[in-house]
Formats: sequence, C-alpha cells, structure tokens
Amino acid sequence: MPRVFITGLGFVTSIGNDAATVTSNLRALRHGFELYPPFQKPDIPCKVVGTVKGFNTESTDPEDWTFPDRYRLKRELLRSMAPNGLYAHCAMLQAVEDARLAEADISNPDTGLYAASGGSPFLTHHHHERLLKLGVMRCSPMGIVASIVGTLNFNLVAAFRIKGSSGGFSSACASSAHAIGFALDDLQLGRQKRMFIVGAEDGNNDAILPFAGMRTLSLQSDPNIASRPFDAARDGFVGTGGATVLVLETEDEVRRRGVQPYAELIGWGQASDGHNVAISHPDGHGLLAAMRNALRHAGAAATDIDYVNAHATSTLLGDLAETIAIKRAFGHHAAKVAISSTKSMTGHLLGAAGAIEAAFSVLSIRDGIVPPTINLDNPDEACDLDYVPHKARKADVQIAMSNSFGFGGTNASLVFGAYRG
Repeated sequence: MPRVFITGLGFVTSIGNDAATVTSNLRALRHGFELYPPFQKPDIPCKVVGTVKGFNTESTDPEDWTFPDRYRLKRELLRSMAPNGLYAHCAMLQAVEDARLAEADISNPDTGLYAASGGSPFLTHHHHERLLKLGVMRCSPMGIVASIVGTLNFNLVAAFRIKGSSGGFSSACASSAHAIGFALDDLQLGRQKRMFIVGAEDGNNDAILPFAGMRTLSLQSDPNIASRPFDAARDGFVGTGGATVLVLETEDEVRRRGVQPYAELIGWGQASDGHNVAISHPDGHGLLAAMRNALRHAGAAATDIDYVNAHATSTLLGDLAETIAIKRAFGHHAAKVAISSTKSMTGHLLGAAGAIEAAFSVLSIRDGIVPPTINLDNPDEACDLDYVPHKARKADVQIAMSNSFGFGGTNASLVFGAYRG
C-alpha cells in the first residue's frame, strides 16, 4: 500500500495561531488559559477557558467578527460560517501555504477533505430563538449551513473548491482522530492522493458550559493550575476552541512535488468500550484494543513507541483508565515510554482534540522534543508512568502514538513515524 505523509499543518489555538508559536509555547510551558468573562457569574461554577487570541467572534453577525490582518475573507464566505468555520478557514490557509500547494493541487478529484466538529451550539441557539420569536421568514437563509454539525464541510469544500472525497465525523472527542484514520485508509487504498483533515470547535459559552452539567469541567479559578492531568488534585478539563488542519499525501505526490514531510502516518486503530454512554471503561478496554489495532496496522511493536500523546483530559476516571490501558498495551515498556498530556497547556479542543494532538505528535518527531505535562505537582499514586512533568524533553522520537477517546466509549489511536525518504 502507498506510504502516507504529513506535509502541512495549520493552527488556530489557545497557545498560538501558527506552528512556530505553538511549538515555542509548548516548549516554554505557556498555557492558553484565562478567566473567561461569560463564566464570571455566581451561578456558574467553572471560570477558566482556553481562549483563542487575535479573534473576536462573540457577535452572531459574522460581519462584526475581527481576526488577524493576514487573512482576507470575503463577505459571502463569512456569512455562512460559525466561529469554528472561521478558525478552520484560517488554519486551512496556513496548511496550504505550509505544504506549498498550488490551486491545482487543491481543487481536483484526487484531493478530498474530512472535517470534525460538534457544530455550533452558539449559532444553533441564536437561529432557533429567532425562528420562535420572529417567525420562519425572518430567519437567515444561511442559518442551517452555518450552525449544524456539517458546517465545516459545507464551508471549506465550497470555499476551497474541493472535488474529491468529503465528509464529516462526529464521534465526540475522537472525531478528528477518526477523520485522520479513515483518510489514511482512503489514501492507502488509492481512492485519493491527498486529504485535508480539519478539526475545529467554537470554544465559547454555548460550546463549553453544558459540560459543567456533566461535572467534567475544572472548578479552579486560577488559570495556572486549572488543567492538571494525572495529578491527584485534578478536577476536570478546561474547554477551548480553535482549529487544526493537517495535509496528508501519498508518497507519489510527495515525490512529484519535491516537498519535505513532517512525518509519516503509519497506522491507526479503533475500538469501542461497549460500557457506558458518558465515561470510559475503568480498565480502558476499548483504548487498549485501539492501541493494539494501531500497532498491528503500523507493523510496530509496543517497544518501538518512543512517545505517546495521551488523551488525558484531567478527569479522575479518564486519566486513570488511559494509564491502565497503556500499561496493558505496553507491558514492561510502559515505564520507559515518554507520555504527556498537552491538554495541560491547550485545554480540551473536544472534537478537534485528535487533530491538534496528532499535529503535536508530528512536531515531536520532526523536532526531537517531547512536550511536557504541566501542573503535575502531586501525581496520583495510580498514575505512575513517565508523564514528562514540568519540562520539555529532548528525545529521539522515531515513532509516536496519539490517543483519543470520547462519549459512548469510542476510541482511536494513531501511529506516526519519522520521515525516511
């Protein structure tokens, strides 16, 4: 089967809006958390969000939005977007530039796009409320395509004139990891030569606050300690918004264009817990199976893995279940492999978590630096692996794994290898 490589990345995140800034902040332990003004009310227990800087998307009218001057978006594009669509479009432009793609490389039957998002609860609420109060004929004709789960696909496929495969993935926090995995299948089976993978979320009040009702958000009021995966005092995740885009290409395309890839995508696996609608199996059964399936697809042994970017959201049950699954999957090697949760700095990007953490894994391979887990001051006794606490680490990362899991016990694991021409 054809080899598949990552040739371009784009970021709009709480810790930076380009690869260089994101990389610098990961190494310097600079998180993206702030006290979020809409949460500073007595009846809202959570206070901290990973905020996207340089963008203002608070208005329900896209014409009021502000974003960095480097981007030029026409009114007809903006009017059908949600905040996550704006983030994704800007990250897509970065990825296109980073991969050195010409217009002909983007718009052709051999280039497709898979996107992952929970849609825009923010605009869904706004348009539905307008329908009820003012009547259906006072609703925006763009209300549906700007808000429902497929909004990323609709907007990006149209704006970038994508003519190959396209589709959306909605498997909660594993969504964009699934998108990457199925894109790998399409590329290896010869269905496409190039795929854009896009993960993006609004990251605003409507997208994050409902998780407080599930008791899954951190209640910390200090942004500096709000996200602390694997720590004994962890009390939930910090929500965030933004977007990440990856460009995947076959070896033939890489050679034809003469580009230098970041890394190779060598395998993936998925499995389900079959346990609970909201929480992972306490012994991590599904994640264990997903990791084993990924290793089998990659033709790698557990001892080949140098780094694992853990899903680890900073929840009591999730971090422990992942630790147990890694121990079972890796055996004696579990104590030797470097593991970290970059959510300790970025927050949890929900459906886009798989994409951003896949990108971080790719950067760790290219740069030979493993990002740390910050705020791991008092490790949970049951979470006793090497989580790279407090400081980024130089390492020869030849093979990295990225884990994602979500509601319903859905799990996906991706395996990346160093580029060898």
